[in-house]
Amino acid sequence: MTADDPLPRWIARRAPRVRRVGSVCTGAFALAQAGLLAGRSVTTHWAWCEAFAKQFPDVALDGDPIFVRDDNVYTSAGVTAGMDLSLALVEEDYGPSIALRIARELVLYLRRPGTQSQFSAPLTAQLSERAPIRELQVWLSVNWHTPIRIDAMAARAGMSARHFARVFAREAGYTPARYLDRLRVNGACFRLSESAHGLDRIASECGYGSADVMRQAFLRVMRVNPEDYRARFRPIAAPPRIKANARR
Repeated sequence: MTADDPLPRWIARRAPRVRRVGSVCTGAFALAQAGLLAGRSVTTHWAWCEAFAKQFPDVALDGDPIFVRDDNVYTSAGVTAGMDLSLALVEEDYGPSIALRIARELVLYLRRPGTQSQFSAPLTAQLSERAPIRELQVWLSVNWHTPIRIDAMAARAGMSARHFARVFAREAGYTPARYLDRLRVNGACFRLSESAHGLDRIASECGYGSADVMRQAFLRVMRVNPEDYRARFRPIAAPPRIKANARR
């Protein structure tokens, strides 16, 4: 966006006439150029935080939150974080019950726990350009819930364990153990939010030796424990059905 771009000027003119202003992802650049973010706490997509901080040193940038509200100005991280922000605005205007029903209808979280650093493993892991690692990643995406040893991964990739660990971390962006951890935590998140099964059963279904091991993985990846995650995303009960022929 250039200095003479008309969009920031349009935003600056319109902002005083509206109840609140918000941005999604790199839209924060436009708000900053419009002069709306000076001295405010804001966020933007993590990949653009360094460039944003250099261009707008007078803005209190925090690259970790999913979204930030500072008075009537809202900024969010990536594109999907704009959905989180939209649900938050619905909750402000119409209450948590309506927002939660919309979130469940759209298969979204009403409030994701934590920060931008807590991404879904399949979304954040780099898909390797090397065929053996890429094929292993695909295999792991299907078999993550089974017992898997690092040396077994190395054998499947046709490498020694030490060489495999170095190559995998370079290609995928995570060590093999951390990559598998994130896949399992991602699967456990779904089970915690969609079932009433106990932690021991969910841990076993997700390849963990115990609920304590799963809890440690949650704290590493999600920065919350499984109990807190389930409390936030517990399914709501469906409203009772009314029979058409019910007697009055």
